[in-house]
Amino acid sequence: MLRISQYMRAAFAPETKPQRVSPAARADGPVVIWNLLRRCNLKCRHCYAFAADFDFPGELSTPEIMDVMDDLKSYGVPVLILSGGEPMMHPDILPILSRAKSMGFYVTLSTNGTTLTPEDVEVLAEQKVDYIGISLDGLKERHDYVRREEGSFDKALRGIRLCRDAGLPVGARFTLTKDNAEDLPGLLDLVKEENIDKFYLSHLNYAGRGIGNRRDDVMLETTRKAVELVFESCAEDIRNGIKRDYVSGNNDADGVFLKMWLEKHHLADIGQERMDKVIAMLERWGGNSTGVKVANIDNMGDVHPDSMWWGHTIGSVKKRPFSEIWNDPQDPVMDGLRQKPRPVTGRCGECKFIAICGGNTRTRALQACDDPWASDPGCYLSDAEIGIFKSDSPDSSDAKVEAAQ
Repeated sequence: MLRISQYMRAAFAPETKPQRVSPAARADGPVVIWNLLRRCNLKCRHCYAFAADFDFPGELSTPEIMDVMDDLKSYGVPVLILSGGEPMMHPDILPILSRAKSMGFYVTLSTNGTTLTPEDVEVLAEQKVDYIGISLDGLKERHDYVRREEGSFDKALRGIRLCRDAGLPVGARFTLTKDNAEDLPGLLDLVKEENIDKFYLSHLNYAGRGIGNRRDDVMLETTRKAVELVFESCAEDIRNGIKRDYVSGNNDADGVFLKMWLEKHHLADIGQERMDKVIAMLERWGGNSTGVKVANIDNMGDVHPDSMWWGHTIGSVKKRPFSEIWNDPQDPVMDGLRQKPRPVTGRCGECKFIAICGGNTRTRALQACDDPWASDPGCYLSDAEIGIFKSDSPDSSDAKVEAAQ
């Protein structure tokens, strides 16, 4: 996840009070994305969990969930992102949230928002849940189409408003595809009109039902324009003194593009010293953290490098504690993910900015090339931009000029 606002503030408003260091940065364990169940009231077209509205047999019981939380806490896991399916459909979601908060976890809830009631939100506020993320896949007509339910947009927006009015930190999550990119400007306007705390741009990843959308992944130029629009919206908020956060995920090329965008459009304004600070911050971030700072536990208790890697299991919490599974050195994929730099090949291996993006998203490479170390096909930066020059290319000299500018 790229915390766009953090770098923008360092560039445009360095005199502002530094943000609180995130819990993940202070702890040794990974952030755990936990799919508590697969049941969901919707059947979204890009769902990575193949969720459906029935109970899946063999899921972790509530006592097992509580036991796993004990192990996660002792291991130093700082953050639990509780997801599904639809986590609010878990019969014991409120006791689970209460226990997690009482143990000192930073707790976020990833929900479609359609089932939230005033009573639910009151309890979530009492428990001081740290963040609620609610997905919007475009404006009303588009969202309802993607979610396969008429009225789901209105219900999701109602959930956002309930959280906002209760004082709960709430954000809108938008998964970008070729088909919904044209709704992004209107959605950013909606976020500002509704005074929503955070906007999360998620790039399409090839997992679950998203594999079927591979041909619908946004064209590279469309992706660039969308990311640039988010950058502009974030910078505008900062200039206007508005404390709204913008983040992006599932394409770590965004960090490199942010560097390029600032240098191209704002270097004269912010100066080289601030620019150098931003670059140093981006390199400390290091890009993709799958299998290192991010882990996933699915509804069956299987452990994965992250939530987009359900095709690769490294163990089950029903058989061994998470702490033992995560420390096991025998898995070659996990070994590669933890190398620095990672053993990536092709364009990613030649890229001069691997220190910023970390090799980008390995899931897309795996799905597209059957090789987790191949180039990420979701990278939207040109060869010239990432420092690759092919002497036999007829336009290689032009590429060198472009990179030098």
